[in-house]
Parts: sequence; C-alpha cells; structure tokens
Amino acid sequence: MLTDTTCKNAKAKDKPYKLTDEKGMFLLVNPNGSKYFRLKYRISGKEKLLALGVYPDTSLKQAREKRDEARGQIADSIDPSENRKAIKQAITINAESSFEIVAREWFDKNMTDKSESHRKRTLGILERDIFPALGNVPIANIKAPELLAALRKIEGREAFETARRTLQTCGLIFRYGVATGRLETDVSQFLKGSLKTVSGGHFAAITEPKELAALLRAIDAYSGSVIVRTALQIAPLVFVRPSELRGMEWSHIDFDAKEWRYLVTKTNVQHIVPLSKQVIELLEKIKPLTQHGRFVLPSERTPNGSRCMSDMALLAALRRMGFSKDEVTVHGFRATARTLLDEVLNFRPDFIEHQLAHAVRDPNGRAYNRTAHLAERHKMMQAWADYLDSLKSQK
Repeated sequence: MLTDTTCKNAKAKDKPYKLTDEKGMFLLVNPNGSKYFRLKYRISGKEKLLALGVYPDTSLKQAREKRDEARGQIADSIDPSENRKAIKQAITINAESSFEIVAREWFDKNMTDKSESHRKRTLGILERDIFPALGNVPIANIKAPELLAALRKIEGREAFETARRTLQTCGLIFRYGVATGRLETDVSQFLKGSLKTVSGGHFAAITEPKELAALLRAIDAYSGSVIVRTALQIAPLVFVRPSELRGMEWSHIDFDAKEWRYLVTKTNVQHIVPLSKQVIELLEKIKPLTQHGRFVLPSERTPNGSRCMSDMALLAALRRMGFSKDEVTVHGFRATARTLLDEVLNFRPDFIEHQLAHAVRDPNGRAYNRTAHLAERHKMMQAWADYLDSLKSQK
C-alpha cells in the first residue's frame, strides 16, 4: 500500500510509471513530475480508468475515499466514469437553462426592435425583482407558487401595475423556454387572477416612456390658453391631484425654498411639494399674468383671479390635442409618476408615496410627518423633471 511519504518522494523518470495501492488504485508519476491518482476497474466486461485527483492537491486519504465511493457504484452496476459525465452534463444543462440565462437569451432575441427606454425598463424589472429570487433556478424547476412569491414582493410596495407587467414578461420568457425545449409548461398561465388589481376609480394613465414623450411634446405645442397650457405642463412635474393643481395659490408658493405648501383636502393634512427648476420657470413666466389674483391658474371667466380654472378646461384641452379619456387624464399623471419613478429611476417607494401624499406609516404604525425625507424628495422631484425633459428631446 502507498504511504504519503512514498507519494511525496516519488521522483520523475524518463517514462511514466505506477506506484500501486490496493483495490485497483495507483499513483501515476509522469516524466514532468506530475502525479495522478487513478483507479483501474472492470464493468460490463471492459477495463476502464477513473481519475481520482492530482497529488498533492488531492491527498492519499481523499483519493482512497473517492476510490471506495466509485467501487460502491460499481457494485451497484453503475459505471463511475459515465456517472461523472452525466453529473457534469446535468450541471451544464441546468446552468444553461437557468431562468436568468433563458430570460437574457429571450431578451437579446426579441427586444431588439423595442425602444431603448422599454428595453431598459423591462431588463431593470427582471434584474431587480425576479433574478435575485429565481435567476439561478433551472427554468423547468420553477413552480407557480415560487413565481407568485416573487410577484407578491412587488405588490408589497403597491406597484400593482409593475407586478402585472412583470407577470406578462415572465410569461413571454416561459413560452420562449417551451419553444426552445427547456421546459414543458408555461407556469405563468396558472397565475391569472392571482394578482391584485387597482379597484375603485381608475384613471387612464400613460406609463410607456415613448408614449409619455409624445404627450409632453403635444402639451408644449398646445396653441390654446396660456394658463391651460401652463397647468398641463406643471401637472406631470408635480403629479398632485387635479383639484389641488387647479387650486394652487400664490401665497402657498415659497420661491426661495422652492416649495409649494398646502392642505390636502382628501386627508386634511399639510403637504409639501418640492418644486424643480422647471416648475419655478413655468411659475415665473405666468406670474405677470395671474399674480394679481389669488390663484396661480385662475378661471379665464373670472378676470380678478378669485376663482380657479375648472377641471373641464384641462380635460377639454387634452381632448383637443387628440387624447381620449381612455388614454390619459390629469389624475393619471400620478400613476405615471408612481410607475416610472419606481421602475425607471429606481427611487425608494416610500419617497414616492410621501410625495403622492399617501398615508405612509413607519414600522410602529405611526404616520410620517409632512417633512419626512424632504431633502431626498427635493432631489427626486428634480430628477423626475430632468427625466421628463430627456424624454421630450428623444425623437
């Protein structure tokens, strides 16, 4: 039998030679000094060799353990060489068929004709919400409850539209996997009706960047009332409720702090809207026209500015621009901001919820005050305004 000293002191010769151990194992010493543990065995009447490791990376003890494991397989009529090949092949197949590998392959083959913003958003959702949970799992092994669990996390931050869109994207990936022979069934089909839907008054909103860019350019080009155009230009930048936008008062604007402070009628709490430089510029332009009255955006039928404009004025302008009520509403800018700030600009959901004046609470159940995350919200609102400008410049 071999000893560690024998293995260590074995010197290279002009030709390869063997130092035998027992039960078919030996150490092969090559002319270049390399030393390999090998097992000679017979199965199905054929003599074969199995590599057990390289000395000294594989110790004599470890080589014997591998030998005994292989001999156990031989006793069960399993060829250890073929078994090792099958395991390597399975590992390779699993690696090549993981959800992330299949998803990226689908993305490269099917998203080339989509806009850059759409490609970025789709891949961003997968990288943030799906790959961490399911990326390394072989796509054929993913079950409907596992996919639903990943989607529930998206719903947990109240991004219901994002969750729905992510399910659709995963369905496309699973169907691509079926078409390319990676799995038998698209498990996403079993989740229909499993996700939450936004109930109640649903307001049409544009959440595709390319479509939003077209809307923003149309607003800038609106040839009707200057006050109405300004209102529509401010609306997506501040994404407040339409009644709050129309009720904006000059006395509530702090140009030095770049903030708009007012009472939210729906919740009866004070709210702060950080104003981007783009909003400040719009207010400065309209100031000579309306500063004599109470409202920033007064009704044109009330020359003294004692009444704010009507909701119909804004809706009518959108209709004249060719956008139907099923495509966009002023209230829909809230959903637009909620979706794209989360999916594209990756701002924290609680920052967004605060800015929407929603009732956000801390882990202890206490409602956050109106100044919570104010500095971060200032940065977010400027980033949002800059993003909208960038969309308008893309043709």
